[in-house]
Order: sequence, then C-alpha cells, then structure tokens
Amino acid sequence: MTKQLLSDKDQFPSEDIIFSHLGDSRLLWTNLFESTHTRYPEFSEEWRYYNDGKRWLMKVLKQTKTIFWLSVIEEAFIITFYFSDKAETAILESKLSDELKKSFQNGKRFGKIRGISVQPKHHSDVDYILELVAIKLRIK
Repeated sequence: MTKQLLSDKDQFPSEDIIFSHLGDSRLLWTNLFESTHTRYPEFSEEWRYYNDGKRWLMKVLKQTKTIFWLSVIEEAFIITFYFSDKAETAILESKLSDELKKSFQNGKRFGKIRGISVQPKHHSDVDYILELVAIKLRIK
C-alpha cells in the first residue's frame, strides 16, 4: 500500500511540495502538463481537500466538466478518469495498452461509470493519458 500524501488540510499543495514527493516522476508530470496546456489551453486545474479521503486531489476541468482526477503518491502520481459504458468501444478501439483496456473492462462500477487509472512510469504512459483525454472530450 502506498503512503498517503498531501493529507494536511491546512497545507495547500504548492508546486514545491508536490515536486518534493515526485522524485524522477517530476519529468513525466512536467511533460504531461506542458502537453495538456498546449493542446487544451481552456483546461483548468483545481486542488481541493476531500474529507472522505483525507487528502488533497487535483481535478482537471474543461469549464464545469471534470476531465480527470490526480493524486500524488510517494515518487509518483496517479491520473484517474471516469467513463460511462458509452466510452467502452472508443477505449477498446484506441491505442491504449491492452492492460489499460482490460483494467477498464474489469473495473469496479460506481453506478453507471467505471474508472481507469494510469500511474505514469514512462513517456508512453503520458501518451495514454492524452489519448484518454481525447476520448473523454469525444464522449458525451
């Protein structure tokens, strides 16, 4: 189990705090957000402390639509998307890895949605995240 980070409600997750936890994953973070801001300048990021999980999470939005959630763990970060069943065909026909496709197919359902999470370890994982962003924007 990974150590829970960003759990102090009174300590906003500044860039210095985030980067102090990311280690080598900082390069992937930078690559992801540079790519995202270039392709989608209308996106915004919002950090919020959630009492149910007792930690800070980032929500990336296009206006009021949540695109993905981000959590920071020791030496890494995790991006999570939530899709309805309408996205299944697009996900299965995408360039995502077989592992990610299977993760979505077998994912736990929360009502009418399922999550798919990516913990970037390689630059190809950033490409998968950008592919999921594109799917999220296509599926209504």
